[in-house]
Amino acid sequence: MFGRDEKVSAFRLTAAQYAILAIFLVLAYGLWRLQIMQSDLYSSLAEKNRIRNVPILAPRGKILDREGRVIVDNYPSFSALLLRDTAHDLDADAGLIAQGLHLDPNEVRARIRRFASVPQYQPIFLKEDITPDELAFIDAHRNELPELDTIVAHRRLYPRNGFMAHVVGYVGEVTEDMLNQPQFELYSPGDVVGISGVEREYNTLLMGKNGARQEVVNSHGREVGLLGETDAVAGKQLKLTLDIDLQIAAEEALEGKNGAVVAMDPRTGEILAMVSRPTFDPNDFAVRVSRDQWNKLVTDENHPLMNKAIQAQLAPGSTFKIIMATAGLQEGVAQDLHVVCNGGGIFYGRYFKCWIAARHQTHGPVDIVKGIYQSCDVFFYTLGEKLGIDRIAKWAIALGMGQKTGIDLPQEVSGVMPSEEWKLKNFKQKWFAGETISVSIGQGAIAATPIQMARAFAAIASGGRMVRPHVTNPTDLPPGIVPASNVPDEVNIPIDPKNWEIITDAMAQVVSPVGTAGASAIKGVDLAGKTGSAQTVSNMLKSKMSASEKAKYKDNGWFVGVEPRRNPEIVVCALFEEGEHGSEAAHVVSKVVQAYVEKQRRQPQKMANNSGKAEIGAVWTSTNPDGDEQKLNGGHFFVDIPRKTPATLMAAPGLP
Repeated sequence: MFGRDEKVSAFRLTAAQYAILAIFLVLAYGLWRLQIMQSDLYSSLAEKNRIRNVPILAPRGKILDREGRVIVDNYPSFSALLLRDTAHDLDADAGLIAQGLHLDPNEVRARIRRFASVPQYQPIFLKEDITPDELAFIDAHRNELPELDTIVAHRRLYPRNGFMAHVVGYVGEVTEDMLNQPQFELYSPGDVVGISGVEREYNTLLMGKNGARQEVVNSHGREVGLLGETDAVAGKQLKLTLDIDLQIAAEEALEGKNGAVVAMDPRTGEILAMVSRPTFDPNDFAVRVSRDQWNKLVTDENHPLMNKAIQAQLAPGSTFKIIMATAGLQEGVAQDLHVVCNGGGIFYGRYFKCWIAARHQTHGPVDIVKGIYQSCDVFFYTLGEKLGIDRIAKWAIALGMGQKTGIDLPQEVSGVMPSEEWKLKNFKQKWFAGETISVSIGQGAIAATPIQMARAFAAIASGGRMVRPHVTNPTDLPPGIVPASNVPDEVNIPIDPKNWEIITDAMAQVVSPVGTAGASAIKGVDLAGKTGSAQTVSNMLKSKMSASEKAKYKDNGWFVGVEPRRNPEIVVCALFEEGEHGSEAAHVVSKVVQAYVEKQRRQPQKMANNSGKAEIGAVWTSTNPDGDEQKLNGGHFFVDIPRKTPATLMAAPGLP
């Protein structure tokens, strides 16, 4: 009645049965694979889905001076975390989150995209060192924005006003470029690491090991229990060779000037003070430096981020004449060399002026001693002509010119020491004899750093013993932490004792009434050294400039001093950019040496006063970023260094 019945063929029925059977077999295999074959894998994934790892950040180790006084410490703060394993649409919430945390919504979204490859159960840092109102915002929006959370972090607290900034450096979030470098391959995006200075050089020692808290969360990402906790291991403290008292003296001596000061113990290579100006405030980097701040720093023509003590490659000027004198005496040329300075001389068909010609004066008869303390250019032009560039380079390279000193600070540069081979290799040109004349007074192609000049002078004044400079003592470091260096710890350069006496005695006359730095003499102190002035542009170029343009290119002033003149206890090099005369740099060195000598004289009295008393040590008064005095572990940590007066040193109970 309803139409003709159609009978299904046996073939089709059999095919359908086999198809259904095949489907069930595939489903059964999939079920077996999920529940049996890969049960451990999916069980682990399920655990991760319901367990959130919240980091417990390890505080970085403190940085101390040679006497154990705190230079860099930490302070507790709150950071905002973004929990990405919640059900909320993070992109949609970015606007409200940015508003509450005073961020740019695009910055929030960009940060989320940057960490897209990081497992979802790992929170990411959204903002460090949040303010009280931002903390209140997060607490008030727990239900509306469950993806926001807070964590206690330990932020770096550096001395203010850029005190010792270039030595200690600063920390920051590890960059993608850094993650591709071998020393940072074990770190993850978001980790805070040392970026410059000893913070970077000794990052492994200072960083410590983070802990973690395993929270049990529900399907909405809210915490419902605590599964376990691994404590963080704090970083180890780092003791430097620098002396805060001497550092203050060096900072104040260079106040208002651009340049660098480095003070070193020639006997050990210990750096006692290191200053670079202009400076920067590393506290700006302790959280996260703004783009505007960063652009201002990197575009500043005075290069505040550069540590000029180890990175400024400049012509050393007449300070190089001490190396010339060493080469001339050791080669047997300078002992009997006598010239008459009439304000200049002709060499290789060209007239070269002596610096004294600008005063309409002459040096008259000059030997090696007068050539040093009066810094006669004509004498050293003549000496350079007789030595030739290769013999000059031989002794200059032996004294460390044109190569890194091996100091344990990152990004040291090597400078330049020209020679015939150097020019042929780098410029595919032959060396012209006339170029030697400029090099002989520390001009031309030669370039040196203040740390190189300090080391070379230390070696000469120590009779040829040259040591590698360092800001930490290897004996104070754990095994395996000592930075690798291709520079030997000590090199002995054969300098004849007679030549040694001639040079050091002449250097002592530099700070006498007949010398170029007579005003920098210190009564009762055996200060010796050498002034230097180095052009920043050639005389030919300067002759084409207007008066206002010339004012921008004043000569750099140098002075390297030692105390005492032979086998010195301290060497200090000062670079005063656009200081014009080395005598100005000599004032800087004189102040540092005087501070050193006065402290050394106080030591016996201090030891006598402390005889029989418990050694407790001193603590430094300071303030936190909000301006309030703050204590940690019963003592104060050092932050604020007044510019014109010594830092307040408060004696702990028990000290006189």
